[in-house]
Amino acid sequence: MLNTLSFSGLAAGQRAVHLRVIETTDLHLHLLPYDYYADRPSAGVGLSEAARLIDEARTEAGNSVVFDNGDFLQGTPMGDYVAHQTGLRDGDVHPIMAAMNAVGYDAITLGNHEFNYGLDFLMATLDGANFPVVSANLAVGLGSEPRKDTTLVKPYVLLDRRLKDQTGFEHPIRIGVVGFAPPQVMDWDNHALDGRLHARDIVEAARAWVPEMREAGADLVIALAHTGIGSARYSHGMENAAIPLARVPGIDALLTGHSHLLFPSPVFGSLPDVDIATGTIAGKPAVMAGCWGAHIGVIDMLLVHEAGEWQVLGTRSEVRALPTAQEIAHADPAAPRDNGPSERVVEAVAQAHADTLTSIRRPVGTSSEALHSYFTHLGVTASLQVVAEAQRDYVRARITDPDLVDLPILSAVAPFKSGGRGGPAGYTDVPAGPVALRHIADLYPFPNAIAALCLTGAEVIEWLERSAAAFNRIRPGSTGTPLRNGDVPGYNFEVIDPLDVIYDLSQPARYDVAGVMIHEQAHRVISVMLDGEPLDPQGRYLLCTNSYRAGGRVNSPGPRQAIWCCQTKA
Repeated sequence: MLNTLSFSGLAAGQRAVHLRVIETTDLHLHLLPYDYYADRPSAGVGLSEAARLIDEARTEAGNSVVFDNGDFLQGTPMGDYVAHQTGLRDGDVHPIMAAMNAVGYDAITLGNHEFNYGLDFLMATLDGANFPVVSANLAVGLGSEPRKDTTLVKPYVLLDRRLKDQTGFEHPIRIGVVGFAPPQVMDWDNHALDGRLHARDIVEAARAWVPEMREAGADLVIALAHTGIGSARYSHGMENAAIPLARVPGIDALLTGHSHLLFPSPVFGSLPDVDIATGTIAGKPAVMAGCWGAHIGVIDMLLVHEAGEWQVLGTRSEVRALPTAQEIAHADPAAPRDNGPSERVVEAVAQAHADTLTSIRRPVGTSSEALHSYFTHLGVTASLQVVAEAQRDYVRARITDPDLVDLPILSAVAPFKSGGRGGPAGYTDVPAGPVALRHIADLYPFPNAIAALCLTGAEVIEWLERSAAAFNRIRPGSTGTPLRNGDVPGYNFEVIDPLDVIYDLSQPARYDVAGVMIHEQAHRVISVMLDGEPLDPQGRYLLCTNSYRAGGRVNSPGPRQAIWCCQTKA
């Protein structure tokens, strides 16, 4: 039970009620502690393990609610197996829903990766949920204002609960739970969602729906916000909107995610309106529980009920981590370990796990050389080359427009595993010899569609300038500067095959980490050659990429529509 003495504001004789809010986020279908790409157990991740932390957190508190903050459906070969090989028939329960049902969530929201397999598959998946699914800014039909939208799922839910105080007396409370997703989902999965789904600005939707929740009797409002902690300055349509969202009146607590980071943590210590000591954003308690089930988030709230209203007297936020492989290896083998909740999840997904292993172990070919991603930031490697060639061959076979058929075909590829947040194990390493399906999934883990863009040479060069943000500026004569900019994810550094590119890293990057131009006159790309000749800035080229790049235009300098796109995984 929470020690109420740790909070100020509790007067003598007041009956305090402790409510614990527990979060998982960005599970990405990591249900078991298993690495399907390496085909071996992987400690420290998985909902089956996080379920034990959830159970412990529940036991410590007399009153608790458990929520998931989105991006649960895609991320491991199990997701691809169910979506592309078995599908979901009437009555089938997707493994993620079976696992979540076993944990006993109170509600969940949707993230952007829920839409990677299409809208119909998502809705079939949600049919298996034994809990409410909420999202207030995603709509199948737009009205004149958010409250007149036809939302994809319920915008919010009201949970009627009875909370026990320290004397055992029960107090009725109505907890409102509202969800939000980054509106950029319409760019990232445009090929599957265009004309079928609409996304509103997160803050705009919150300002409309939270008052309605209060009107409907919500005593407490908790926002499940699949959005990161970014700029404190509000801008319409912003992707990482946690700080402006926390300022919306009527929201009492904020669960964040999307960026796979931890809050509270020093990472966010310099941001305005963010207090990592108290675990608050704009004065509201908040938490972000990393990804893959390696952590859970916990917000403790001390509540009192006076004059017919609930008041929040104090809060405390923290993240709790699963033990790492090293910690497990050095643990006392005789120490007791409660696997109750974990076993329930394991049993719920056992058959799907076994079927996935059978699928990923299927041989699909051979390779005469190792395919790894250890040095992909130094140029084209075999692991990138094989993907680039596959994209180019696939597009070449499907271009029939006489205006395009003779254009040179370029292929943009990026290392999806290149260390960084993935740590020393976060690389692709396929040995020479037999190649199984798991190796192919390791080379390209995302269920993107292949797309082609018709660009000028100048636009291709601008694309490369954007990728150059992956490198730090190295001033002449300096020593010790890391080559790679650790703030830029590996998947945002693209190599365009078969171009030969020379960068001048003594120049500042033209674009920042978020892709915003910061130095208009800076030019890092000083030479781009194709077949021994300089790339023609006025010439036209077909650029093979994926639906994420073509729709979201993450690296593209301007709004370019994909001229061809298919539903096949790249």
